Amino acid sequence: MNIVSLVSYPFLPARTGGQKGIALFYKYFSRYHQVTCITTEKNDPRLAEGYRLLNILSSTSFRYINPLYFFRIRRILRETKASHLILEHPYYGWLGVLLKKSCGIKLVVHSHNLEGNRWKSLGKWWWPILWAYEKYTHRQADYNFFISDSDRQYAIWKFGLQSARCLTVSFGIEIPSPPSPVAVDTAQNVLHKQYGLSREIPLLFFNGAFKYRPNLDALENLLYRVNPILQHKAFPYFLLICGIDIPDKFFSETFPAVQVVGFAEDLELYLQGCNVFLNPVITGGGIKTKLVEALGYNLNAVSTESGSVGVDPLLCGGKLQVCKDEDWMAFADSIIQGTEKKRDVPARFYDHFYWGNITRRAGEFIEK
Repeated sequence: MNIVSLVSYPFLPARTGGQKGIALFYKYFSRYHQVTCITTEKNDPRLAEGYRLLNILSSTSFRYINPLYFFRIRRILRETKASHLILEHPYYGWLGVLLKKSCGIKLVVHSHNLEGNRWKSLGKWWWPILWAYEKYTHRQADYNFFISDSDRQYAIWKFGLQSARCLTVSFGIEIPSPPSPVAVDTAQNVLHKQYGLSREIPLLFFNGAFKYRPNLDALENLLYRVNPILQHKAFPYFLLICGIDIPDKFFSETFPAVQVVGFAEDLELYLQGCNVFLNPVITGGGIKTKLVEALGYNLNAVSTESGSVGVDPLLCGGKLQVCKDEDWMAFADSIIQGTEKKRDVPARFYDHFYWGNITRRAGEFIEK
């Protein structure tokens, strides 16, 4: 198939989970189909792996209501003989519907969150307007992709969608199996030496993009609620926190048994070398990409219920422990239990979350 996609914001270079979700989806999807991605001028075309990227959208807010894009994108659809247009998020719904009717193509809406509900959880007064627009956009689409089964089921029920036109297209991982024991042992040696720790001390890990309020709230929960509980339990551990846009106050304040690292050039070193991934997220929507990534690297993981949406513990072979939101005592106890688990993430996890399998299924679904 010849596919044109519309991504209305910067995602290359891909630093956040959401940006990686789009970049990697098209990296693997383009192995099966011809893809032309239309996006904003702030994206780097050199980083588009396997597909063509056109920077024709402006970076101003006006781009979402600019009617002139209709004519330019229509020309691209005709030149590429595209059969499908994929919208990343529902924000360009009006444009997608016009192009569908004008060009006789199939419209696919790729939802990475239920946006109306996400903004509702963040306290925005205008969320009902977005919710209604989101519903309209999905109802006009020929096919709908959702990031989790719960999002898909909600949309079928609340938006009145046909289940046969809806598919769960999860965030994925690039590795099809756990890292080798040698790679893990090497990474652990590097990290313990780097931070002056005994090899017997378990390494806990949390990372994220901290301009996003749910991640920042999670960091505060971890440092001000979970860490004091662990300290009182006299449990040996060391917590490493990586990510972008961590506020300065967290670097200047001292937390026992914690190192605030900031941006890590080699994130794989931490994913391979740590023992337990922590995910104390209680707000926001969609699948938590960092949790999928950590499990893919065979870390044991502890998550809140909200943070585990989209990740079925049954796929994880006991590697994922889920606690009720804000039950920080149970969260701390689960961390201690997690440091003692030695099993591997099962093959069924990789069958479900490997990008090659995800994108193959997505292509087969819309090719019907």
